[in-house]
Amino acid sequence: MNYEQRLTAAATDLLDSDARAGDVTINTSEIGVTAKLKPHQVEGVSWLIRRYISGVNVILGDEMGLGKTLQAVAFLSYLKAKKMSRGPFLVLCPLSVTDGWVSEMTKFAPKLKVLRYVGDKEHRRNLRKEMYEYVKEHSSSTDGWTLPFDVLLTTYDIALMDQDFLSQIPWHYAIIDEAQRLKNPNSVLYNVLKDRFLMPRRLLMTGTPIQNNLTELWALMHFCMASVFGTLGQFLSSFKEAGDSTSDLDGAKVTGQFKTLKFILKAFMLRRTKSKLIKSGNLVLPPLTEFTVMAPMASLQKSVYMSILRKELPKLLALSSAVSNPQSLQNIVIQLRKACSHPYLFPGIETEPFEEGEHLVQASGKLIILDQLLQKLYASGHRVLLFAQMTHTLDVLQDFLELRKYSYERLDGSIRAEERFAAIRTFSRQSGALKSEVDENNAFVFIISTRAGGVGLNLVAADTVIFYEQDWNPQVDKQALQRAHRIGQMNHVLSINLVTRHTIEEVIMRRAQKKLQLSNNVVGDDVMEQKGRVPVGVETIDLRSIIFGLHMFDPSEITTEKLDELNMPELNAMTDKIIGIRDDQRLGKVDGKYELDQVDQTKGFDVVTQENSAFVDYDPGLDEASYLSWIEKFKEASRSSSNVVLDLRHRRNLPEDKQLKLEAAKKKAHEKKLSEWESLGYHSLSVKDPDKAVDDDVFSGSDSLHFVVGDCTEPAKVCPSEPSIIFSCVDNSGNWGHGGMFDALAKLSSSIPNAYEQASQFGDLHLGDLHLIRINEDSETQSMEGDSPQWVALAVVQSYNPRRKVPRSDISIPDLERCLSKASFTAAQNSASIHMPRIGYRDGSDRSEWYAVERLLRKYASIYGIKIYVYYYRRSS
Repeated sequence: MNYEQRLTAAATDLLDSDARAGDVTINTSEIGVTAKLKPHQVEGVSWLIRRYISGVNVILGDEMGLGKTLQAVAFLSYLKAKKMSRGPFLVLCPLSVTDGWVSEMTKFAPKLKVLRYVGDKEHRRNLRKEMYEYVKEHSSSTDGWTLPFDVLLTTYDIALMDQDFLSQIPWHYAIIDEAQRLKNPNSVLYNVLKDRFLMPRRLLMTGTPIQNNLTELWALMHFCMASVFGTLGQFLSSFKEAGDSTSDLDGAKVTGQFKTLKFILKAFMLRRTKSKLIKSGNLVLPPLTEFTVMAPMASLQKSVYMSILRKELPKLLALSSAVSNPQSLQNIVIQLRKACSHPYLFPGIETEPFEEGEHLVQASGKLIILDQLLQKLYASGHRVLLFAQMTHTLDVLQDFLELRKYSYERLDGSIRAEERFAAIRTFSRQSGALKSEVDENNAFVFIISTRAGGVGLNLVAADTVIFYEQDWNPQVDKQALQRAHRIGQMNHVLSINLVTRHTIEEVIMRRAQKKLQLSNNVVGDDVMEQKGRVPVGVETIDLRSIIFGLHMFDPSEITTEKLDELNMPELNAMTDKIIGIRDDQRLGKVDGKYELDQVDQTKGFDVVTQENSAFVDYDPGLDEASYLSWIEKFKEASRSSSNVVLDLRHRRNLPEDKQLKLEAAKKKAHEKKLSEWESLGYHSLSVKDPDKAVDDDVFSGSDSLHFVVGDCTEPAKVCPSEPSIIFSCVDNSGNWGHGGMFDALAKLSSSIPNAYEQASQFGDLHLGDLHLIRINEDSETQSMEGDSPQWVALAVVQSYNPRRKVPRSDISIPDLERCLSKASFTAAQNSASIHMPRIGYRDGSDRSEWYAVERLLRKYASIYGIKIYVYYYRRSS
């Protein structure tokens, strides 16, 4: 029996046992559940009970907003009430949803004792002490040792930090919420939970069981039932055609593989969608109407967009000769996306002095439409979730909301946990029926970064969701939308996706629609059987194809001296149509997806369902002829245009002669210092700042940051035969320390502490400096490590003052960013990876500081296309 046959046989046995057993009768009052479960939730709990009896670990993969948490809580109550398991139970989830879990268990399963194991290091130590005292006091119980809780609720990060303690408890059942966190089988979390924690019975909960490829799906299934799903190689070899996006596939074979895979998953995964439940009559939810609004560009936006294309023209030409650099293409895409969102995302574009005013709104076509939408929504008493991908865009939106005096809450990755919970509670106080106008004591708008707020939150107080920017991964936007359209929502939900017309944003949107196809094929309703159509695997965004899609932009639009202004009456009429759709009786009973575009006044407005849109199958592809034709047209438009290319770099606004004098004096002082150093035999190892400025926001979906267990001073164990840079933080004292990283680095090479102390002696040790030391140039080290170069990068990010009570300061995030920028640029130049300890992990520093550090690591890993490895050091017992 081969691998595929074995999986099919296992699935057949499970499904046959379902048919024989039938549904389990669930009396909520008998199991201590106070909620009235909906039919699909009763079915879900019954399914979990049957799988528990069969000894099978599974995935509860219901679409977001269908009450997975309540089903899990009811299931745990059933296990305890029916004495099938006395506990303890473990629940792992993101920090942002711990409040929701506690609330649901307290409200709907009051007989379950829950311990919320979160907080700082000292608080968790006290909780452990209380547990120990309780166990000690009750150790004489006839039932054996007991714990003061039925359910322990904690987060992924704390599970890693306190794994030595938590892994000692024999968990009778474990639930991992938002389990897409386990999609990488090489991650620290995946392997620590699998290898160290004692939890043979486990349930994964995720509304997006497949996000990008079949490897991620296998990772989840293997975590559930490793003995059944075998190795990744076996899984991919059996279903590789189903996840392949190449065009030379046998359509019948692919269709057969999808059917087999769906049959197998049906036994191990329960997946219900809202649309299917509503259609079957098992669920009643208010309608959801989705709009994609094609926004025009404002004059300043067009100038910035054109300036970026002019500046990057050599790289765009290099693309056609296949010598382009992926990092360069990525940078172009990011720059163009920023221009589509708002030109003030570029320093120096907004005129000084910086004063609030209408110029903020008029500078962006999307913001003009948003302004008109919010005016109408506020007047009619609706409340809004406003999502953006880039955190700097949130800053612009916050300035806009301040300008318009709208009340708002904000949530992004840098907001502390307690502030997150407070913001969610404040926004959620008012829900249910609409009022004639928004209560002044409640926020009208909740602005959220898509990644921070797209997971696990219940924000049904809002009935309008607006995406100012689209996430690279369309599954993230789907999750974000479900924050409002879920059980508990009482009003018709309106989703509005703002996309700048005929720009890079539209190209990305069309490709994102195709990225959803693999998920639909594997866990959706139907296998594609249309002749000639091939299922599209979801892979990393094809930058080359996206750049080729630039021909949508017509450079002749801005060749005139005076740029066309936006037609405000048309835009106002378009926003009226959007708001009016919610009240249109023809759409009142069904969900719908629409695309709205502004066209000339004689044609009115184009409103089409996405299924019939001519752009559904749009794919920029790799049509080099069309691309080169556009390049020639763009070059001609650039020559004939009298518009000045905008300087998008950050610069001080000094008179030109004064600026030149300052630069000349600075250069002279630097040359004098270098001359003195040379005469004394000192050569600085400090790395210069990269020549080119980098962007503040990058692909959030980058997979270039890896968390591993081990010693960062031994990178060859993770990346053998590859160049590597060991990144370590130091202060500006010039005194080499002892213990930890200091001893480990000194053991690698005595040149490291010597270079650090020498830099201090020559006044070459300043905050923000990065000193790069080659450590394997001697033959002995090279014979051990091979020929691959290895460096140590000392980042000066802490100040030292012996007069202070605590002489060494905390890590300076701005200086750390400068050092990361230099290290990442150097790594890219040498095709090297960066290896570093998790900053602040062992010293119990502020969690929000780590979030800021992690965001910087992802940013520079993505900008320079390098890999950064963050190490958890496992001490020997």
